[in-house]
Amino acid sequence: MNPFPRRGLLAAAAVSPFAALAACQVQGGADAAESDFPKRAVDFMVPFDPGGSGDLISRAIAKAAEEPLGQSLAVTNKPGANGAVGLKELLAGKADGYSIALAVKSLFAITPLAVDDPEAVIIDDLRIITTLTNEAYVLVVHADSPYQTLEDLLAADSVNYATTGVGTGSQLSAQLLFTGAGIDATDVPFDGGASAVTALLGQEVDAVSASLAETMPQVEAGELRPIAVFSEERSPFLQDVPTAVEAGFDVVVDQRRFIVAPADVPDETAGVLSLAFEEAREGAEYGQFLQDNYMDRWEVDNLEAKTHLSEAAAEYAALVEDAGLQLGDGA
Repeated sequence: MNPFPRRGLLAAAAVSPFAALAACQVQGGADAAESDFPKRAVDFMVPFDPGGSGDLISRAIAKAAEEPLGQSLAVTNKPGANGAVGLKELLAGKADGYSIALAVKSLFAITPLAVDDPEAVIIDDLRIITTLTNEAYVLVVHADSPYQTLEDLLAADSVNYATTGVGTGSQLSAQLLFTGAGIDATDVPFDGGASAVTALLGQEVDAVSASLAETMPQVEAGELRPIAVFSEERSPFLQDVPTAVEAGFDVVVDQRRFIVAPADVPDETAGVLSLAFEEAREGAEYGQFLQDNYMDRWEVDNLEAKTHLSEAAAEYAALVEDAGLQLGDGA
């Protein structure tokens, strides 16, 4: 992983030339080149609780994008249903580029396996403005827990484990593990990583699967103990912590985060936003943020991003079916 910028900052540009460049690249017409978006601040919705991984990355990229965009990005939190509440509100508004939102892989690849929502947000409802991060999940216990290792935890008669919500990678990773181990485990869902980790810190549950960004500060402070990561290889941040695969469980689950607008946002407007975030991703301060918060870059084009989401949905569906899981409410 190289969390630092791969190339230097793009040349700084004023708002009008920047907008014109984006418009020309997307549409190539004279009308597009005359676009003067944005004329005012852009609302950036984070459909998760403050303090969680999604909130952290959103505020970091928003700060980095304000200069290249030439306008402020007003971040607001609208949590609920693994991001669905906020994205439904986004889609109910105008597709003019002045409202954008963070979105996560799990909403499209995992949540449909757990929640039967006839009005579910689908990826085709949205236009991906930019991709951001790839984050690993780690299973942690309290520092005072009697469970020193994953083997200890899986030998318990029963386990209560917190997750970041129904239909999340947090829930899927833990439930696949515990089901595969054949132990009696009860899912206690919370509405975001911050609240799930808080429950573990208060020893209300035995364990939690959450992102590195949501757990590593407490791990480094000696308050939590990591016992397994749900990635193909060991995390560079937790070299001494085995993967679930090493323990004999084929559980590989990650989280990808990206920024979206309604699908019918004008091409030239989407182009301005995309270029602003592309430049923001190259900034040294943003690169340092990724390193400080244990996040890998995920920077691919829209087609590759949508292909990944589609393939992940099929893969997770197969895992759930093979394991005989009923995600549902997680109980």
